[in-house]
Amino acid sequence: MINKSKTITNDNELPKYLFHQGTNYSAYDYMGAHFGIVDNKQGVWFRTWAPNANSVSVCGDFNGWDVNANVMKRVSDGGIYEIFIEDIKVFDSYKFAVTNNGNTIFKADPYAFHSETPSGTASKVYDLNSYVWGDADFINKRSAPYDKPINIYEVNLASWKKHKNGDYYTYREYAKELVDYVLDMGYTHIEFMPLSEYPFDGSWGYQVTGYYSITSRFGTPDDFMFLIDTCHQNGISVILDWVPAHFPKDMHGLYEFDGTCCYENQGWDRKENRTWGTRLFDLGRTEVQSFLVSNALFLLDKFHIDGLRVDAVASMLYLDYDREPGQWIPNVYGGNHNLEAIAFFKKLNTAVFERFPFALMIAEESTAFSMITKPASVGGLGFNYKWNMGWMNDVLDYMKCDPYFRSGCHDKMTFSMFYAFSENFILPLSHDEVVHGKKSLLDKMPGEIPVKFANLRTFMAYMFAHPGKKLSFMGNEYGQFKEWDYKEGLEFFMLKFKLHKQLLGFNKKINNIYKTTPALFEIENSWDGFNWISADERDNNVISFERIDKNGNVLVAVFNFSGKDFPEYNLGVEKGKYKLILNTDNKRFGGDGVSRKRVYKTKNIFAHNRNTSILLNLPKFSGMYLIKTL
Repeated sequence: MINKSKTITNDNELPKYLFHQGTNYSAYDYMGAHFGIVDNKQGVWFRTWAPNANSVSVCGDFNGWDVNANVMKRVSDGGIYEIFIEDIKVFDSYKFAVTNNGNTIFKADPYAFHSETPSGTASKVYDLNSYVWGDADFINKRSAPYDKPINIYEVNLASWKKHKNGDYYTYREYAKELVDYVLDMGYTHIEFMPLSEYPFDGSWGYQVTGYYSITSRFGTPDDFMFLIDTCHQNGISVILDWVPAHFPKDMHGLYEFDGTCCYENQGWDRKENRTWGTRLFDLGRTEVQSFLVSNALFLLDKFHIDGLRVDAVASMLYLDYDREPGQWIPNVYGGNHNLEAIAFFKKLNTAVFERFPFALMIAEESTAFSMITKPASVGGLGFNYKWNMGWMNDVLDYMKCDPYFRSGCHDKMTFSMFYAFSENFILPLSHDEVVHGKKSLLDKMPGEIPVKFANLRTFMAYMFAHPGKKLSFMGNEYGQFKEWDYKEGLEFFMLKFKLHKQLLGFNKKINNIYKTTPALFEIENSWDGFNWISADERDNNVISFERIDKNGNVLVAVFNFSGKDFPEYNLGVEKGKYKLILNTDNKRFGGDGVSRKRVYKTKNIFAHNRNTSILLNLPKFSGMYLIKTL
């Protein structure tokens, strides 16, 4: 048995005080395991928070997992325990042995920087300060995102690609293959589904046990830094899914950490999400606030992440979320809003933007809760973007509809413009829409195979012209037929088939048009950047509108979602000359190539309440972008 521990405490009381006040936003520099020197002896400080524990000790490789070898000292009335242990090495495994009323449970370190690869559950000692970053130019050039193109490629690292033997790609392998692919395709951002350590593959990372520990499935924290660094050096921003709503009931995790409800809410109505089988954070507890806000800042700080997509915000904002009457208690005003969650989000976003003013803080929120993306200083929640779930549901319902019946649900394609400028929106085609029997994006489209592809091309063109930043899940870009399966890699072999390869080429083209055409992204917060040409042609299933940039340049977008050709379609536009920059019916994209005209001049023919128009050959299931040049 090794017993080289010292219970000498730090003289600095400020981190403890701030932690208990809920304002230690760098708690990761104090809590957990940190290398240090005491009496000229090298070792590691271990600290944890267990307010209701009778005793806590550290056990691990270095003491033969003896729970009595290194008993920690309680150093604050609020329940912080600490100990300094000599002769600890990087990658040494450890846990905290937490005793309450004679019962001892072994817990992973909530602040650990590294963990055993599942199914192992121990924490590992790790130094995050050894990696040498090469992305300074990228970091220094970051700026406010609102008038910039944001086109996000959502990725699940466990299943983008796998080796032939079923092994995962590593972070460093992804730094080559994934980054090259995203760069070639013209995406501006990668969004990784959660990568904080999680025990169950089937949770896709949304049930976290190690919030400060990037999953070891794909390598070490340094390896993950290398992946982010490579993204940045190639001009690609990185967003990470973050899960502050709930955590699983795995015994080694946060669940009843000190033998009682510690990180989770203690209220019978707020403790648990019964559908998910998970515990809910106590967002009113100051130590939990320090834990979560610090975790967000930790990811932005230590890993240079450019933004966080905050999962399941709606579940946090509503006391009656997924609950029947009698299963929840109203707030002090008699309403169903979770006032502690509202205060937490304001605190979180204020702290983030004070330190990282150009970060993306994106709410995955599915209700009409107001002012999600308004600053906390004016009463908003303080996010700068929100997923537009209403748009997503409406437009996918429309696209799944047989074209013969689309006139009856035409409003689903136009209704979003009634609220398009109420928040800063991202238009998501996410992983949630291609699992659990919902079909892949391509397979949602009606008709025979070529018609499915034509519908999908037109739909994607509509999405990129619609106000709002863009997000699409991996596999959508080449038309994977099979639903996403986290156990398997994507079906990239489909690119051997012509239509899939052509769809990939189409998405590469539209990605680059979007990225280089300011009219498609500069003005997305007002009607100054959008003008309807025709919103009510339900009998023809045709939609047309203009997008306008800050210099007044105009892009015209027109879409025929019907199964009918319109060989002589007069589109009302301002007088001038218009150049075609995108035609989804182009043969090189898999279309029929019905129209090959490239430049259109207006004629004095009245259409769509305008005195001049251009004459288009508008084939079925097609869309066009035209730029006004004169």
